[in-house]
Amino acid sequence: MNYCSACAAPVELRIPEGDNLPRHVCGSCNTIHYTNPKIVVGCIPEWQDTILMCRRAIEPRYGFWTLPAGFLEDHETTIEGAARETREEALADVEISELYTLINLPQINQVYVMFRGSLRERQFGPGEESLEVRLCREEDVPWDQIAFPVVDQTLKLYFRDRRRGRFGTYAGDITRPADKWKDYQVRFLNGAGG
Repeated sequence: MNYCSACAAPVELRIPEGDNLPRHVCGSCNTIHYTNPKIVVGCIPEWQDTILMCRRAIEPRYGFWTLPAGFLEDHETTIEGAARETREEALADVEISELYTLINLPQINQVYVMFRGSLRERQFGPGEESLEVRLCREEDVPWDQIAFPVVDQTLKLYFRDRRRGRFGTYAGDITRPADKWKDYQVRFLNGAGG
């Protein structure tokens, strides 16, 4: 950030009085500009013994496979956002059933909130951000073409839980070098890493 959105004066990065972290502070009007992580919401759309996956038509990771997910919008709940992203990316109507994973990616300032959900009907297709969508059993998942570590870990937990016959709720952190997609470390609070 270079300029204040309140008065257009230059800002400087410093620790404001009474704070403990550097913030962008306007030297003219003293407005403190806070930046916070972005919330990404999505779901695992289930249909019988399959899940619906999307092949990305946008960067980053064009052509790779993912679950329907995207940034939460203003004035929207995480549940509404997960259902909206499924409609937008997979043209599918989903009933969100339960929180499944909450995964922090501190190096890119994102928090992923992924739900389990059920397709209301077996109707779907590629939205504007998808090249294709398809129903996958575990053995059909293109594991070597998964777009993001969050999706990889969420799917590994999901299929493990499905084999066990019971689903948990998981919270954890994924850390990785900013320029490497597969070289990451995962830590779940309950040691459940996939």
